[in-house]
Amino acid sequence: MAKTLSGFDTLVLGAGAAGLAAASALASKGRSVCVLEARGRLGGRIFTRHEPGVPVPLELGAEFIHGQPAVTFAWLHQSNSAAIDVAHTRWTAASGKLRPGDDLFEEMKEGLGRLKRPKRDIDFNAFLETAASRRTLSPRARTFARTLVEGFDAADADRVSTFEILDEWSGDGAADAPTFRPVRGYDALIAAMADTLAPDKVQLRLNSVVHEVSWKRGAVCVAGSRFDQPFSVEAMQAIIALPLGVLQLPAELPGGIRFTPILKQKQDALARLASGPVIKVLLRFRTAFWEALDAGRYRNGTFFQNPGAAFPTFWSSLPLRTPVLAAWAAGPNAMRLAGLPTEKIVPIALDSLESIFGTRANCRDELQNAYLHDWQADRFACGAYSYVTAGGAGAREALAAPLRNTLFFTGEAADTQGEAGTVAGALQSGLRAAQQVLGTKRIADSG
Repeated sequence: MAKTLSGFDTLVLGAGAAGLAAASALASKGRSVCVLEARGRLGGRIFTRHEPGVPVPLELGAEFIHGQPAVTFAWLHQSNSAAIDVAHTRWTAASGKLRPGDDLFEEMKEGLGRLKRPKRDIDFNAFLETAASRRTLSPRARTFARTLVEGFDAADADRVSTFEILDEWSGDGAADAPTFRPVRGYDALIAAMADTLAPDKVQLRLNSVVHEVSWKRGAVCVAGSRFDQPFSVEAMQAIIALPLGVLQLPAELPGGIRFTPILKQKQDALARLASGPVIKVLLRFRTAFWEALDAGRYRNGTFFQNPGAAFPTFWSSLPLRTPVLAAWAAGPNAMRLAGLPTEKIVPIALDSLESIFGTRANCRDELQNAYLHDWQADRFACGAYSYVTAGGAGAREALAAPLRNTLFFTGEAADTQGEAGTVAGALQSGLRAAQQVLGTKRIADSG
């Protein structure tokens, strides 16, 4: 029988950006915290690799900072790290040729701007059909819009909320907003957060896979396994910083977590949210061969796209010049590839790259190494980041609401300040949950 650890004020389930932000805020106010993380590392969907001979961090998870969220830049400052501005120069393959893609982006935004917002929420594909019938968007611009939703938002265009997409594209974190990349990698931010967790206040337990959460007002008991040995931990409250995809798993499936009593107040919110799949492949070449093609025409290109490819989007590490390209498949494209082994996915990524630059690029011979992560197949993530389905207004707020001043919910899916799907959203939600815990006497019971 496993010994039960007790005496903690708060449990935090998950040591990604949201969980660490919450734990840091609670510890700074003198609360005792136990953080349980299923992985053997911190960061969750922030997953940075540093490889010998590669001059930039390799981000297999979160990579960009969209807009200028204060919370992200504050943690970067604390990590003594900087962020560099990422150019938005786009090239799009069409009819076997690469063409500048920035004009297409503007055409799409202008055309969508001429359409009235629908009276009721519909899926984005239905909205594009309206654009087609009213001839406000060319077929090429509609394809680009669908590719953007499926790529940038990792969403299924047949399911995602048009209201959410239109609001996002007009917000600070839109696809054409200023974009930055942490110079030293996102793991520098995670390390800075971990450094704030005073050992006398925070017990951090990695490789701790949670199986069950039993709770009632003012008491939580978590049971799980660590290195194949059972464990249990008790506290007065718990912050649930688990990815949306994990929360949505039925308890009887591998990786599912049983809540006792069940979270019946969260079922509607969980049904109106979806976790978008992503497969990211980082391709390391001998040289940045694309910079020399067509007399250097693409030398300053950041994003390269072919909407019909299995991996529709690639990007370089500009403004830093390296022989590394990221291959990105998200939404339905990623679902079609999910679960395939690396030896099958990498050739598909190279096929997609050839559909953009042609076989003249000789990318297969140029390839030195490939690094891959399938976030849908990752049992501790079950997807990359969240989106709201059509008719799902208010789902994030409902997910974020505490239960009986005992369970508190955080993570990018529970962000209510317009940064969902991003590291900033995870950080903000973590701080919000910590503030709710600290002010429980002033929070109305929502259970």
